[in-house]
Amino acid sequence: MAERRIEIPLSEGSCDAVICYPDGTGEWPGVVFFTDIGGVRAANIDLAKRLAAQGYSVLIPNVFYRTAQTPLTPLRSLGEEAQKKRMAELTQPLTPEAMERDASAYVDFLAGQDSLQSGMMGVVGYCFTGKMAMHAAAARSEKVTAMASFHGGGLYTDTPASPHLLLPRIKARLYFAHATKDRSMPEEAIAKLEAALKAGAAAMKAKLMKTHFTAGQPRTVRSTTRRRPSARSRSWSRCLRKRCSRNSAARHEDLESVFSSSASHSSASSLVLNVGRSRWENDLRCS
Repeated sequence: MAERRIEIPLSEGSCDAVICYPDGTGEWPGVVFFTDIGGVRAANIDLAKRLAAQGYSVLIPNVFYRTAQTPLTPLRSLGEEAQKKRMAELTQPLTPEAMERDASAYVDFLAGQDSLQSGMMGVVGYCFTGKMAMHAAAARSEKVTAMASFHGGGLYTDTPASPHLLLPRIKARLYFAHATKDRSMPEEAIAKLEAALKAGAAAMKAKLMKTHFTAGQPRTVRSTTRRRPSARSRSWSRCLRKRCSRNSAARHEDLESVFSSSASHSSASSLVLNVGRSRWENDLRCS
C-alpha cells in the first residue's frame, strides 16, 4: 500500500496531508477523508489504508492546518479547561466560509492526482467534520456523488449558517450515522435534519437519504475516547459500501466480504445497507 506525506498549497497557508492508494500503477476512485477533532493520526491512516486496499485513492488533509501541523496533541492528555481552550483554537478558524474554501481545494487537489480515476468521488466526515463533508458536497456538487457523516455535530441549528441549508446545493447520495446521546447533535436536531432530508428528496426527486442511529454514545475511530469496537466495525462497513467504483458490482461484492464477521445488524440497519447498496453503487460509479 502506497502512503505519501504531502503539502497542499492553500490561500491561507500550507496544509499537510496524507494520501494512500494501492501499490502499482493505475487509477482509482477518490475519497476525501475528513478527520475528527483528533486530527490526522495513526488510527485515521489505518482506516484510509483499509479503504485504499479495496482500490481507492484516499486523501486525509489536516483540516486544522491554520492552528497546528500533525500530529496534534491528544486532547485526552489535557485537563478539562485546557481541552476546551484547545478545541476552540482548532475549530474557531474553520468558519463555514473557510470550510467551503478548504473543502473545495481538497476535492480539486485529489481530482488532479495521477492516481485518481477520472469521474466522481466520495467524501466522509467524522464528528466536527461531518459538516465539512456537507460543504464539500455542496461546493463541488459536480464531482462529489457520495457523502457520509458519522456522529456529525451541529448539522442542524437555528442559525443562518446551519449546514442543513446546504442541502439544496447537494446532488450526492447522503448517509448520516448519529449517536443517540450526543450533545452536539441532540434528538431534536436529528429529527429536524431528517425532516429537511425528506423535504429535499421530495422537492428534488434526487438522492436516497438514510439516517442510521448508533447505540449509546460511540465514537468510530480507534484511538478516540468512548470508542466502541462494534460500532466502529459497523460504521466502517457501511462507509465502505458507499464508495465509487468502475466495476461496481464486483467491487461491492468484495467489500461485503471484508466485514462478514462483524456484529449483526438490526433490521433497520440492514435496510439502510440493502437499499443503499444498489443506489449508491450506481451513483458512485466512475467513468
